[in-house]
Amino acid sequence: MAEVLSEFADHLRWEAGRSEHTVRAYVGDVRGLISFAGARGVPSTGIDLDLLRAWLAEQTRRGAARTTVARQVSSAKTFCAWAHREGLLATNPAARLQAPKAHRTLPAVLDPEQAAAAIAAAASPPEARDTGGERDTGGERDTGGEVGHAGGGEDAPLALRDRLIVELLYSCGIRVGELCGLDLGDVDADRRVLRVIGKGDKQRSVPFGAPAAAAVAAWLQRGRPALVTAKSGEALLLGARGGRLDQRMARTVVHRATAAQGVEIGPHGLRHSAATHLLEGGADLRVVQELLGHSSLATTQLYTHVSVERLRAVHDQAHPRA
Repeated sequence: MAEVLSEFADHLRWEAGRSEHTVRAYVGDVRGLISFAGARGVPSTGIDLDLLRAWLAEQTRRGAARTTVARQVSSAKTFCAWAHREGLLATNPAARLQAPKAHRTLPAVLDPEQAAAAIAAAASPPEARDTGGERDTGGERDTGGEVGHAGGGEDAPLALRDRLIVELLYSCGIRVGELCGLDLGDVDADRRVLRVIGKGDKQRSVPFGAPAAAAVAAWLQRGRPALVTAKSGEALLLGARGGRLDQRMARTVVHRATAAQGVEIGPHGLRHSAATHLLEGGADLRVVQELLGHSSLATTQLYTHVSVERLRAVHDQAHPRA
């Protein structure tokens, strides 16, 4: 099983271009599927549609969320198609496997004033910073509280970085993984454009405004030079020890900054806020799709429901029969 899973992971990583997060999830799902089959005396080469359905039914019985089961269906379909091509399965038993329709939920959204306040709060030195047992080490695990913004207040290197984290996530609507993956060469300060590598290694250009440009300049001039080490490489954002910023730390920064506004959300919530404010400001749906890097317009359309209250207000004001 270990060899099969290793080859499947290589396929996902190098041929399908899936992210490391997706690779881990899919491999974990398939490991569970193979173990389920083995417990019933079925070798991995004997997986069929009935066994797949029994496996999914077992996940549901154990209380797995619909979104989790939907992902497991995707994992099984991807694995079986690959295994059939590789000659590990005589047929593709997952070709007729149906995924449950997931209940799509969106996170809370900040209003523009709350977003601005969260950006300002990110640079404010908190009373105490506790990252749940992890220090901000740029991807290196450690124990104890974080060093924080000590020494320099809002001009401290970490304060400048934290402000930039929240600013870029909200201003550009990019994913936290895309943010942490940014290199120095991905920032075009003159044109105020980021080059972002999204899902499937797809590249897109995302503009940013004057406030974000100021935050980038402050970080590059007074923040990054104070943290940079030999291991920093070309990473734009750094941890306290100079390594590339870890996604966990970026999430901690966002949660701390937004909690002060009474709506504690993560990076995806800032992305959701950016999309909502763009649409409410009159941006075309397809433009927002391109900015967010959605492969399907249907995904972008999920954000439009937040604008219903605004539409109702306009209708009440403008329509004679309102």
